[in-house]
Amino acid sequence: MRRLPTLLILILLAVIPTVALTPRSDVEVQSILDRLDGELANRDTHIRHRQHLIDSLHRQILKTNDLPSAGRLVKLYSSFNNDSALAISTRALEQARLAGDSASIVKIKLSRLSLLPLAGFVNQALNDLQSIDTAALSAQSLIDYYSQQRQMYSYISAFYHRFPKIHDDYNRRALEAQLRLIDHLTSNSPDYLLNQGEYHYLTGEYNRAEDLLGQLLKQIPEVDNRYARACHILSDIAAVRGSHNDRIYYLALSAIADTRGATREVTSLQELGQCMFERGDIERAHDYLYTALTNAVECNAETRMLQVAEAVPLIESVHEAELAASRRRIGIFIGFMIVSIVALLISLLYLRRKIRQMNRLQAHLYETNRVKEEYISQFLNLCSIYMDKLNQFCHIANRKISTGKVDDLYKLTKSGKFVENQTKEFYDVFDNAFIHIYPGFPEKVNSLLRDDAQIRLEEGQLLNTDLRILAFMRLGIDDSARIAQILNYSINTIYAYRNRLKSRAINRETFEADIASL
Repeated sequence: MRRLPTLLILILLAVIPTVALTPRSDVEVQSILDRLDGELANRDTHIRHRQHLIDSLHRQILKTNDLPSAGRLVKLYSSFNNDSALAISTRALEQARLAGDSASIVKIKLSRLSLLPLAGFVNQALNDLQSIDTAALSAQSLIDYYSQQRQMYSYISAFYHRFPKIHDDYNRRALEAQLRLIDHLTSNSPDYLLNQGEYHYLTGEYNRAEDLLGQLLKQIPEVDNRYARACHILSDIAAVRGSHNDRIYYLALSAIADTRGATREVTSLQELGQCMFERGDIERAHDYLYTALTNAVECNAETRMLQVAEAVPLIESVHEAELAASRRRIGIFIGFMIVSIVALLISLLYLRRKIRQMNRLQAHLYETNRVKEEYISQFLNLCSIYMDKLNQFCHIANRKISTGKVDDLYKLTKSGKFVENQTKEFYDVFDNAFIHIYPGFPEKVNSLLRDDAQIRLEEGQLLNTDLRILAFMRLGIDDSARIAQILNYSINTIYAYRNRLKSRAINRETFEADIASL
């Protein structure tokens, strides 16, 4: 009688039109693969989050020794670390037996049914199944029983995939268990839609399966393990129909759900890696297959490790293809580097020729400046001689006037205004000529002096006495006697100016050399 609702549902589904899911475009496939790559980049974060939940619950169990909490911990470890899940369930089973808690014993045995085959303990799983009295189970426990039975038979079938007869026998048993499970599930619940959709897929009713699984995907979040299972079934349907884009799309969705849920016991990523290899996307194929192998090892699921191990030759071939592609890229890069080096050598030869031209030009300019400075020096020497003669003339005139011969001339020479005017005129000519040849000379001098010892010029003034002394030093006239003669100062005065300027310098030791190089 329990089969009647199922038969009615099958009849209704046969007459109700189904809606096939929309085929996926290349753009959608590329977008979902990019999204998967982003999730895989955050794989460690998702795993740490699940490990944190496990650790928190584990600490709680250590304090309370609570069997129901142990059952929740086994569920958290399932598909994450099979060895840990089995160890905890074994310890909980021993505690339940010691306590004589028959209800907990049944629950723990049920939770172990899907764990034992993954570790290779097929006979133990079958013995635990036979030891459970279904007549004593509650409605919810009966749902768990058939769900675990279906999963257990599926894992055993995968374990014996090299033995077709045994493989097919356990597949048949899994299908029968799933049909019984469907009879006990609430219609249109997520578990019902998943199992009914999977049943239709396994029996070849692809449109009905697609319709039910499409409804399921709209009801549950992406991190739900049922979401990953539904997408994996849809990918298998797409493979049967030869829809390559849809197969990749749903495998990627399934892998995203597994990754976000930190589920390690998976097959979607491995199958997707194989699809990527067939598609020619070598880099993704290598990444997906390597991650699938890492998941199987970290989960400690023997059955999955055996399955993924079969992909090792494919991983190797992908790696070889990737190496070949890398060698091609290296060859192209080396060719590009050779062309670049040749271009660089040509550029260096051209630059060397230009540098030689610049050196010749610089030498010419240096010679020009040297001649210019020599001319200025000679000009200043002439001026100095002129001023000396003029001074001698003034002395002679002064002696004559002092004898009373020319009173007016005596007054003029005695005041010194004639020499003073001539000197001022010389300063003006020199200042203009020097600043024209060396523009910015006062600013450059100040850059060698301390901030509190800067030379300040009055408005309209080009050079003062300090700057004139330094100007003569820049022109190569370093002898204080010559500078004193030109400027009409005593030698001691020039020495005093030079020492004072040195004391104002940032670097006294190199100050005069720095002035000469301005």
